[in-house]
Amino acid sequence: MDELKPFRAAIGECRWQDIEERPYKQEGSAPFRDISRQVLFDDPALACQLRYFEMKPGGYSTLERHEHVHAVMILRGTGHCLVGSEVRPVKPQDLIAIPPGTWHQFRAAETEAMGFLCMVNSTRDRPQVPDADQLKALRADAHVAAFLDGALDRVEPPPIPPE
Repeated sequence: MDELKPFRAAIGECRWQDIEERPYKQEGSAPFRDISRQVLFDDPALACQLRYFEMKPGGYSTLERHEHVHAVMILRGTGHCLVGSEVRPVKPQDLIAIPPGTWHQFRAAETEAMGFLCMVNSTRDRPQVPDADQLKALRADAHVAAFLDGALDRVEPPPIPPE
């Protein structure tokens, strides 16, 4: 756990004083590419952890699900995210809520880095990656399959339902 310090100055674009840039996950633990993380706040008094993830152009997070909720805000760059069976473009200031047990993944655009804040419970379960049958079920949707292959530009997106 990090000490809850009153102030930590920004020291560059999406970098903060006394915050270590860490690997996203252990190499070989699950598929991902060109992504790092910084734990910004992690104190028992908060009961949550606030992290910053950054992907290089074309980078992506692991396709996974777990029983804890995520709250995400895109800070910079553009890309796409999958939540359940829905793929959406994302841009700075977009908010994404990821319910428990829901497959999700973030992908940066090929042309620019993408960074986002992610808030989760301090106590949380380990991520699950899809098995072959679960992945086949996700890929049954052509738009999801194109997202997972990093080829959204080759498939017409479904219409976004009205709010």
